[in-house]
This record gives sequence, C-alpha cells and structure tokens, in this order.
Amino acid sequence: MDRPLLSLRSALVFLLALLAGTASGGLVAVAGEGMPRSVLAGLAVVGLAVPFFNRLIDTETSPVLPSSTASGTVEEANNG
Repeated sequence: MDRPLLSLRSALVFLLALLAGTASGGLVAVAGEGMPRSVLAGLAVVGLAVPFFNRLIDTETSPVLPSSTASGTVEEANNG
C-alpha cells in the first residue's frame, strides 16, 4: 500500500475534467436553466473532457513529429 491510488497524470486529467464540468454546470445554472439541466450539462462535459484532457496530456513515450516536414514536401511539389 505504498503506491498511490491514482497516478499524477490521472489525477490531473480528472481534476481538469471536474473543473470544466463544474464551470459549465455553473454557467448553465446562471443562464436560468433548472438545476437538473445544469447537473446534466456538467456531467456531459465531464464525460467529454476526460478523453480530451487524457489525449492532451499525453504520455512521455509518444514521439514528437516535426510539422515542417509535411508542409515542406507540399511546397516543393507546388514549386517544381
């Protein structure tokens, strides 16, 4: 039981998703909708934000591809 329940990356993803859901639910509530609709909107945003932030905060093992190589070949093909 020495290791944490969640990794730091997982905790950050869930925290950011929870903050996004809370913010959207609060905005829906301020807009005049009822409490059930604001809770449903917040839960929907949390459900969509978890995969978004999981992909945004990618692991360190993924390779970083340079973006200039793809655009350089298109420019060379247009010039020649």
